[in-house]
Amino acid sequence: MTRLKKQIITALCVALCVVLPMAFHTIPGAGGIFLPMHIPVLLCGLICGWPFGLLCGLAGPFLSALITGMPPMAVLPGMLVELAVYGLVAGLAMRFIRTKIFYADLYLSLAAGMLTGRVAAGIAKALIFSPGSYALSAWLASSFVTALPGIAIQIILLPGIVFALEKAKLLPARYPKG
Repeated sequence: MTRLKKQIITALCVALCVVLPMAFHTIPGAGGIFLPMHIPVLLCGLICGWPFGLLCGLAGPFLSALITGMPPMAVLPGMLVELAVYGLVAGLAMRFIRTKIFYADLYLSLAAGMLTGRVAAGIAKALIFSPGSYALSAWLASSFVTALPGIAIQIILLPGIVFALEKAKLLPARYPKG
């Protein structure tokens, strides 16, 4: 895929980081449940690679906070860490994980990004942004329990989108036939 195509897809994903949360935030508390900003960041990392995923994970929440006020400035630092790591790790994993099974590559890369992003955000909150007042139980509740519907959406939706884009020949084939 050309660098220009990756830049365009990244710009689209950053725009989705602004637009998707606006739709979900019409329902109180829906942002933390459905994780709408996470979807475009992970997608960008998976299809464009780690530099673009990292950029999307930083630019998306920052621009959304400036334009819409979501996430609030108190939440923004933790989200920047989480989403930057999502894009970075998902992109790196897609580059280096080669099982010869496209769906296995996608799911392993997605899981790696999702888990390391959550862990990085938890560590950053506990040690930097809320030292001494951020408990393990709060991290587990917000990162896994409350976010379970969003996690399920990501696991179901993202591999399907990437697979469909490749099948439609909008992305280069990961394992070309012949």
